[in-house]
Amino acid sequence: MNKKKLILFDLDSTLIENETIDEFAKITGVENEVKEITKDAMNGKLNFEQSLKKRVALIKGAPTSKIKEAVSTFKLTEGAKETIEELKNRGYIVGVVSGGFTVATDKIKEMLGLDYAYSNNLIENDGILTGEVNGVMMEEQAKGKMLKELAKRENIDLKDTVVVGDGANDLSMFKVAGFKIAFCAKDILKKNADICIEKRDLREILKYIE
Repeated sequence: MNKKKLILFDLDSTLIENETIDEFAKITGVENEVKEITKDAMNGKLNFEQSLKKRVALIKGAPTSKIKEAVSTFKLTEGAKETIEELKNRGYIVGVVSGGFTVATDKIKEMLGLDYAYSNNLIENDGILTGEVNGVMMEEQAKGKMLKELAKRENIDLKDTVVVGDGANDLSMFKVAGFKIAFCAKDILKKNADICIEKRDLREILKYIE
């Protein structure tokens, strides 16, 4: 039997092609403002928690029905399904950790049969977003902490953990993991990676992990 291992993926621009908050911003017509903040956050120019609160405040008033509609249009990254299936065959516990939102990660968890999904909650009142957010993945070190916690829970050595991400928000888990894969990533993350993949096909990662 294969040794139990753990792999965690980022969601936006990694497991899916979309940037969740940018898509939601289209609903309230603040796409450009939100995109600018996302760009600065992913390049490490802005504190993640501050940038998240700023962006969520801008989508205040969006109906949750429209948010769910947007999520249903999200596109999985090329090769995502096959990659997750193969990782499970190889004995991996597979999860997604995202600075985004449960409305998206829960759906992707279900679609791909993931073991874990952690992200943040968009606060709503009577079917309308209040512009507030809370949750376990808001602060900058959250992904690294979650990786340690899950490894401990599953009794997996940190050297047997793999992470896949694309932006500054993934740095904390890159500092902790045994093997780090930058997927079509920002320079700030590439510098901290063991391997950088530039082809937008998740199956590429399978060449580098056992």
